[in-house]
Amino acid sequence: MRWARPSSGAERDRLQPERVWFMKFLGKKATVMPFAVAATLAFGVPQAGAQGLFEMLFGGGVRHAPQGELPAPPARKPKPKTPAGGGTRISSPAYYTYRSDPLVRVDFSTLLAAPQPTTPQSAAFEPSATGAAFREAIAGLDGYELYAEKDIAKALISYYSANPDFIWVTGAGPNSRAQDAVRVLGEAAGYGLTPADYSVEVPGAAATTVDAGARLKELVRFEMALSARVLRYAHDAQSGRVDPNRITGYYDFPPKPLDMESTLKTLEHTQEVRTYLESRHPQNAEYQALRVELESLQASAENEIVVDPKLLLKPGETSPELPKLLTLIARNLDDEMGGAYGEILARLATSEVYVPELVPVIKAVQQKAGMKGDGVIGPRTVATLAGTSKADKLQKVQVALEELRWLPSDLGSPRVFINQPAFTASYIENGEEKLKTRAVVGKTTNQTSFFYDQIKQVDFHPSWGVPQSIIVNEMLPRLRSDPGYLDRAGYEVTDSHGKHVPSAAVDWGAYGSKVPYNVRQLPSEANALGELKILFPNKHAIYMHDTPQKSFFERDMRALSHGCVRLQDPRGMAAEVLGTSVDYIAEKLKHGHSTEDVTRKIPVYVAYFTAWPDMSGHVEYFDDVYDRDTRLMQALDATEAVRSPAS
Repeated sequence: MRWARPSSGAERDRLQPERVWFMKFLGKKATVMPFAVAATLAFGVPQAGAQGLFEMLFGGGVRHAPQGELPAPPARKPKPKTPAGGGTRISSPAYYTYRSDPLVRVDFSTLLAAPQPTTPQSAAFEPSATGAAFREAIAGLDGYELYAEKDIAKALISYYSANPDFIWVTGAGPNSRAQDAVRVLGEAAGYGLTPADYSVEVPGAAATTVDAGARLKELVRFEMALSARVLRYAHDAQSGRVDPNRITGYYDFPPKPLDMESTLKTLEHTQEVRTYLESRHPQNAEYQALRVELESLQASAENEIVVDPKLLLKPGETSPELPKLLTLIARNLDDEMGGAYGEILARLATSEVYVPELVPVIKAVQQKAGMKGDGVIGPRTVATLAGTSKADKLQKVQVALEELRWLPSDLGSPRVFINQPAFTASYIENGEEKLKTRAVVGKTTNQTSFFYDQIKQVDFHPSWGVPQSIIVNEMLPRLRSDPGYLDRAGYEVTDSHGKHVPSAAVDWGAYGSKVPYNVRQLPSEANALGELKILFPNKHAIYMHDTPQKSFFERDMRALSHGCVRLQDPRGMAAEVLGTSVDYIAEKLKHGHSTEDVTRKIPVYVAYFTAWPDMSGHVEYFDDVYDRDTRLMQALDATEAVRSPAS
């Protein structure tokens, strides 16, 4: 079969470049080769300079062999069937209206009805001299309206039924344990918490004229209130004030339960109340750095240096705004930056001319902030250095402290930490950031989730199993009118039994949101995963991987993927998690597809922090790409609304 002759000169001109390519590829015998063989060869040629999966996938197919070169199609195409699912799509996870659990009134009836323990006492319980006073004081709980979270209310009754004695009262007043606890609760703002959530009315000094019964009533109510608020504080410090999984389906965190009865037992037997309560907070350097930043912000005035947010300044140009920026840069120099640029900044601090000597300084500041580092001072650079108000910084730090409480107290070493708003991924070991690489994360319509897991495997020259959401939302509309597309584009289609099925043989128009086929892109230069991927199996199907779209890493805003995390230096990250060298990774890649297990325990945090400290403790601020800080603040407000009427 010979090629169909173009019907016009314009058509011949349009097809000529592709025809020349095709003839060069097949050689002079192309005109006598069977068409089926020629087409198979043509469509099987990989694209050496692929610009990325979806530019190729939805930009007209394989560019060097467009359908226009094939025999002319019938004059009228059959009208595509209306799909069974109509315009059905697979939806992304949702954001929810946060609802905090209502407080409940603590039911003291069990204690009132049976002052003596109705259940076997704790083995650790030893009646004290105040035990008799406590049993006498229980009557003072009649009519007392104390509201608390349901699990706290339950823990109070259970604990005091088994341990009928005061924790916070000795003799006729609050003891030293109570004084320490009240002080800690009053310092909650230093952790980004709200002191009013833990406030307790402390009884004044006993007067000799006060009725003994009335004093006991006051003391037992103080006892219960302080225990309830101490338990709330311990819970909030350990787990956070909100349940993140109720905010959005993009959050996925395991519970961090607190044994509340054990907490009260511990407090009963220790004089180190402050030490114990403070130990409930995350015990990592990042949390401490954020606390230091919070304290500094709370003590500081609003930004006294205001820079024109629309400033655009290129090397050689002049602006009176430049000295302001230089002052801000000099103020925040760390040891590394100070050693490299301190002298230049000191000498040119008042310069209004953007001289060549200052260009490396600006580039270094931009790169440190995760930007391109082009040396042009524009609105984004200004915002990084001066555009975040004190109020905005305070909110970002308070949000970051809350989010850190959702994570393990010890983040682990080694670990991989991905911060989505910063568009970076780091490998950290023994307190040292051994690798930091630019990353691409999900678009706002395909957001990357916030969770943590453990790295399991590195896959060299991987295939890409196309997620059902992409098959349904992005491939299916094209396949309904062009069912053979996947065959030509280098994809493999299999049914539920794993049997290979030609894409052209599937009636794609029959399916909506449930497609009973798997689609896999085989390893190639155009493969969406590039040359390797790093797996940490999770229900979100998110992993780190290479990409053929290298140009994305040159952008400042890198929320551009379908949800997975693309790395600018995937070989470097693979070498770190495998505990080997980049040369070893390069050698593995020479031998085709293979996998290698990660033998060490390496947690990976796919995190979302708009305020985060670098390894020196300096806190950096980032844009809220997905507007998640706003939603977390709404959840915190909902929690405050429930707690505020509490007595």
